[in-house]
Amino acid sequence: MSLAVIVQARAASSRIPLKLLESLGERSALLRCMDRCREIDGAELVIAAVADGPGDDEIAEEASDAGYMVTRGPEEDVLARMAAAARDSGAETILRVEGHHPFIDPQICHRVVQLLDDTHADFACNDMPLRFPNGLQCEAFPVHLLHEAERNATKPFDRQSVTGWIRTHPRIRRVALTGPGQGLENLRWTLEEPEDLDFCAAVYAELGDRAASIGAAELAALCLRRPDIAGLNAGLNAAVPVIGTPEFATPPMAFRVAA
Repeated sequence: MSLAVIVQARAASSRIPLKLLESLGERSALLRCMDRCREIDGAELVIAAVADGPGDDEIAEEASDAGYMVTRGPEEDVLARMAAAARDSGAETILRVEGHHPFIDPQICHRVVQLLDDTHADFACNDMPLRFPNGLQCEAFPVHLLHEAERNATKPFDRQSVTGWIRTHPRIRRVALTGPGQGLENLRWTLEEPEDLDFCAAVYAELGDRAASIGAAELAALCLRRPDIAGLNAGLNAAVPVIGTPEFATPPMAFRVAA
């Protein structure tokens, strides 16, 4: 099973212009995400699926200058963009990650891919429902399913969300890796608002270079130990909508497994 990680990226942002180019230590938020994806066990390729809207050239250059493969595609039809990247990758299996998740955990991502393989399901994710901190979401599926979605999805939401059609089609067998919960799902590790940037900067200020590779368990421990850091963006976390229902969900995952 050949595996490609496709990182979805675009420049447009209403609250933080070019947020993916914001520096976290010595590298941009986008490269922090892609560097972590490169550490996923079994990943043969990490590719940036970059929008072709105004200002996106800088995002594409950031990834390509760092040695990553880049595919360009429609800004609003994200499904078509992801499908184009999948074709360029030549892989059999795709793991989808969003570029504004600079603390994505390679071991959790690997567990999602492994769950897809072990159960012979069509689709695996870790947010049905989200019981991990917000910012660790990923989805794994065979490339042919993505192309089927590209051909058949007609609703604007399904084109923009990429996997909306896959998550709701009655024929598709879905499985989910369940996070630890117990309040950890209220932690926010994504980069969308100015307060999120404050949080990310505070983590890097606290940990230095170690922040680039810190696992989810250790980052959760830091947030619990330093509520002043976790509180920088805590007020932004609204409930993440659950799209689709899994046929099978694992027992809650202890973070020590991913530490």
